[in-house]
Amino acid sequence: MKMTVLKSKRCSQLLFLGTMALTVTVISLLFFALLWKAGNLVDLPNLRVGFYNFCLWHEGASALQCYQFPELEALGVPRVGLALARLGVYGALVLTLFVPLPLLLAWCNNNEGEWQLAVGFLATSSVLLASGLGLFLTYTWKWLQLSLLGPGALALGAAQTLLIVLLVATAVFPQRAKDRSWGAASSV
Repeated sequence: MKMTVLKSKRCSQLLFLGTMALTVTVISLLFFALLWKAGNLVDLPNLRVGFYNFCLWHEGASALQCYQFPELEALGVPRVGLALARLGVYGALVLTLFVPLPLLLAWCNNNEGEWQLAVGFLATSSVLLASGLGLFLTYTWKWLQLSLLGPGALALGAAQTLLIVLLVATAVFPQRAKDRSWGAASSV
């Protein structure tokens, strides 16, 4: 019986460490895409499209021409839509930064309420990232092709996928935390 408790405890610890590693990975991907790459989904010599850059190749000048509002609105990119897309993706980064602390506190205190707070942050981050990225791609798709998307876009896609995996893992994990506390009580 003691060997079963030790295996269960080790499995629970590995699951928690894996959850924390996934959280750090998601945060790193979001930092890379949104801060390091400045939110640019396409960053080529003749095209730069991102949450704060919208530059198209101008044949007459033989250079990139960057557009701001109201020129963007004339091209079909609404100000409110772009603002909501920015709010979604950058809001997801901010909320994901809050995830590790409740996870750690829930693990140390064996508190399911703190764990549910982390699940709430993850669910909201996932929805914000998906909706912000979806809005942005909806408004800019006529200038983009899948083959043009760069490392920033790949990082955001990977972050979205890992957020969903992390959300599922944390939603399932409280049951394991209960098993951990039961195992410690039964070994006394």
